Amino acid sequence: MRTQEAEQLVALERDGWEALTNGHAREFYDDVLAGEAVMVFPFGVMNRDDAIDGMAESRRWKDYRIDDITVHDVGAGIAVVAYHVHAERDEEDPFDAMLASTYVRSRGGWRMMVHQQSP
Repeated sequence: MRTQEAEQLVALERDGWEALTNGHAREFYDDVLAGEAVMVFPFGVMNRDDAIDGMAESRRWKDYRIDDITVHDVGAGIAVVAYHVHAERDEEDPFDAMLASTYVRSRGGWRMMVHQQSP
């Protein structure tokens, strides 16, 4: 995988967190999630549309920090971005988890196919 592609994938993850903090989650994830996307959260598994609705309707994150981010080229236009996140919302305990997003390269760019969060 070229450095430029790895940087694009890291930017997509950061842009996703920005969308979750600034109220643009629906627009961002509607563009980035593949049609068959699966989102695995600590509370359960969601399909694309339910995940987008949930992210758009949830309270915004007020702050987040991404650490130890790595990009893994698994071949055939598939890559996994893995990292630790520490995020905070008002009046909630901080969220600390290991996250992994699997992307597939398409004609329109990278699309997220699977996302998993492990506290």
